Parts: sequence; C-alpha cells; structure tokens
Amino acid sequence: MEFNILTTAILLITLVLLFEFSNGFNDCANLVVTPVITGAMEPRRVIFLIAVFEFIGAWFLGTAVAQTLGKGIVDPQNITVAVIFAAVCGAILWNLGGWYLGMPSSSSHALIGGLVGAVVMGSGAEWIAWVKVAQVLAILVLTPMIGLIAGLFLTRKVLVLFQNSKPSRANPRLKQLQILTSITLALSHGSNDAQKGMGIISLSLIIFHKISPDLMEKIYRPMPGYDFYVPGWVIVICSLALALGVSSGGWRIMKTLGTKLYKVRPVHGFSAQACATIIIYLSSLFGFPVSTTQIVSSSILGAGSAQGFGSVRWGVGKQIFLTWIITIPGSAALSAVLFLVFNLFF
Repeated sequence: MEFNILTTAILLITLVLLFEFSNGFNDCANLVVTPVITGAMEPRRVIFLIAVFEFIGAWFLGTAVAQTLGKGIVDPQNITVAVIFAAVCGAILWNLGGWYLGMPSSSSHALIGGLVGAVVMGSGAEWIAWVKVAQVLAILVLTPMIGLIAGLFLTRKVLVLFQNSKPSRANPRLKQLQILTSITLALSHGSNDAQKGMGIISLSLIIFHKISPDLMEKIYRPMPGYDFYVPGWVIVICSLALALGVSSGGWRIMKTLGTKLYKVRPVHGFSAQACATIIIYLSSLFGFPVSTTQIVSSSILGAGSAQGFGSVRWGVGKQIFLTWIITIPGSAALSAVLFLVFNLFF
C-alpha cells in the first residue's frame, strides 16, 4: 500500500515537472524572440542567459503565486489525486498542441482551466473559490491589454528620445539595453511561471499526507500552524525544470512572434521586454498567475503599432487572441474528460 502511494506521488511530481518543462519550452520563444530577431544576441547565448536568470528568479523572488494556485483557487482538503493528474495532463497536452501548431497559447490558462475542469468533474463546483477564480481571470484578461497600451506608449517615448539620432547610433544602444531587459524579463518570468508547478506539487503533497501521514513525513512535514507551504526541495526542482525547458527552445512560436506580426526592430524589442517585465513582476508580487505568452505578445503588438497600426499584421494577432480565448474552456473540457479516465485507476 505504502509503495503504491509513494509510486503515485513520484509519478505525479514527475508529471508536474514535465508541465514546468513544457511551460519553459513553450515560453522560450516569447522570452528570446526580440533579442534574437533584432540581433542583440545570438540564439545560444540568449537562451543560456535566460535559463540562468529563470532559475534565479524562481528561487529568490517569493512564492505568492504558488500560494494562490495551491490553496487560493481550490480547497486542498476536498480534492483527489485523480483530479490533480487530470488537471496537469490536460495542461501538458494543451501546451504541446499549441507548440505543434506554432501558436503561443497560455500555460497559465491551460493549468487554471485544467484545474477548474478536473475539480468540477471530480469533486464538484462548490470546492472552487469562484471569487478568487474571477479575480485571476480578470488579471489574465487585463494584463495583455495593459501590455498592448504600455508597449505602444513606451515605444513612442523611446522614438521621441532617439529622434535626432541616426539608426547606426541608436540601434547599438537599444541592443545593449535589450540584454538588460532580457535578464529582467527572465527573472520576472521565473518568479511567476515556476511557482505554478510549486503550487500544484505542494497541493498534491497535502493530499498524499492526508492519505498516508506516516509515509509522507519522510518527504513532506506540514509546519505547525500552516495549512500550506512550499518546501525548499520543491522550489529547486520546479526552478530547474522551467530553466531546462527554456534552454530547449521553442522555435516554431518564435517564427510567429518574430516574423509574422511585423519586422521587429531594436526599439520594439526593448520597449516590449521592458513593459512585459514590469507587468509580470508586479503580478507575481501580488500572487496572481499570469500568462507570459499573452503579456509579451501583446507588448510586441503594442510596440509595433507605435509607428502606425497598419504596420502590424493584425490577422496573425487575431489568431493569437483566438487561441487565448479558447484555451481555458478547451483545457477545462480536456481535463474533465481525462478525470473520467484517471478516476478508474486512482
């Protein structure tokens, strides 16, 4: 019995780490597209730089987002192992589908949709904190809009600042600034996306501890007075999984963001990354899981439209927005179906 529980726990943790890896793999293009396309850094160098600072951001910049996913959206005491399996597998399959089609779908949307769909099917809608879900969804919708407006505004300001400079002088400076914004974007991304896996693993450990307290004491000991916390070893493995995923690259999505929307120049790259960094980090600070894909993509769209709305291929942008809209209901439905399968085994 204890062997089966431990095996199941290891399998579930492995699946969450696979989700983190697919998250990093999926988001790599969003993080590195502008410095690569503009020539600020060559691909291997920027991917290595991003991966290192992803790990640092995930390790040092708090666990507020993990708290939200681990206990803010669902009640840890009233969900089952099959629910978590279905939610994570649904999110992974959705991530891989978005990567295969070359569309920057949202890992955050996929995980939240998967969690909601599996919990509703497995435990009932009453165990979901719908007010918190509404807040999270509102932030998920609001942040891309802010990215679009902020990208437009900042790009125009930067263009005014460099209006008397020749491109041969302005572009090298902006490329140097892009190295800095690439680092800050990686830090903020790590502070948000790695915590999603941390929250799910910590939530799972609570469930397994409830099933077999004596066994789980060896790897997870609830702290007196705390109903939820993220162990240090969970922070480390999730940080590593995300960093490894980023280091693997996502070139299909990079092609969509870097070449199909418009010709991205250094001014667009710097502005988009700077805006995305601020939005993502502030969201992490207040414990809101957000979509890096959405924020970076909308910031790039906003930056491109600063020189005229006609310069952006809005048809491709429309396809991206459509992908965002269908991700939550699609991943929720997928995870609900998967729950029916996993419930036969757990």
